[in-house]
Amino acid sequence: MILLFVGLFIKTFGQQSLEAGRVEPYRLEVTYNKTCHLIFPVAIRYTDLGSNYLIAEKAEDAQNVLRIKAAVKDFAEETNFSVITEDGQFYSFNVIYNADPHTLSYDLKKMKNDIDREEGRNVQFEELGFNPPSLTEVVLKTIYQQNKRYVRHIGARSYGIQTILKGIYVHNGKFYFHLEMKNKSNVPFVVDFCTYKVVDKQIAKRTVSEEKQLVPIRQYPGLEVISDNSVAGNVILLDQFTITDEQVLRIEIFERNGARNQVLEIENSDLVAAKPVSEMKIKINQ
Repeated sequence: MILLFVGLFIKTFGQQSLEAGRVEPYRLEVTYNKTCHLIFPVAIRYTDLGSNYLIAEKAEDAQNVLRIKAAVKDFAEETNFSVITEDGQFYSFNVIYNADPHTLSYDLKKMKNDIDREEGRNVQFEELGFNPPSLTEVVLKTIYQQNKRYVRHIGARSYGIQTILKGIYVHNGKFYFHLEMKNKSNVPFVVDFCTYKVVDKQIAKRTVSEEKQLVPIRQYPGLEVISDNSVAGNVILLDQFTITDEQVLRIEIFERNGARNQVLEIENSDLVAAKPVSEMKIKINQ
């Protein structure tokens, strides 16, 4: 009797624990001849389909839009799929077939706000270390939106294009670099690519082996085109690193089919003076 009671208690406790952490799925209808579009608040990181009844892919020019439709006509069984977005949100969907769905486009941000649904925020990305993706996203956006400048000595200028470093922030082993580009010309500046390198100050003595390439982990909102007579900002997230007084972090922004390239050099004294993100008093809803 005692063993039976203990077994039932453990079984019941386990069921209650799982139920308490249940992610409530959305219900979705798909069809064979039409495509359904799901618009997520941020870019999609991962998608997993529950069966071969479905086909899905991200939109080429919109990384937060998922296209999904039935791969098989009139399938009878319910299936499912899951999506993880760059802010660590986990979305679950139960899917049935309907030859003529009433709705084909969904805004997930609006749906979540309307029904006060809170998705799981426990997804962790290896490149972010101990930083929750949702908090990282908020920090990037907050730095960009507050648009404060406390670094006033680092910049570049070329043929009507000016780039300045407005601030450096640090949190949990990550650096946030806040840049601003100003186009005072009548010709748009189209960004080809950007590089982030640790190099020696003595350029003439530099060799390839003395360069260390750094890869951005995140950026918000991203620099693509700085229109004529306009201003654009960007916040770049890098792994924390240190350099010597004989080295600099060189940020290079290259213009596509152009010569107005921008070069910023950041010294060790600038990095160690980075502002802690904790001073920004960022609040995130849990």
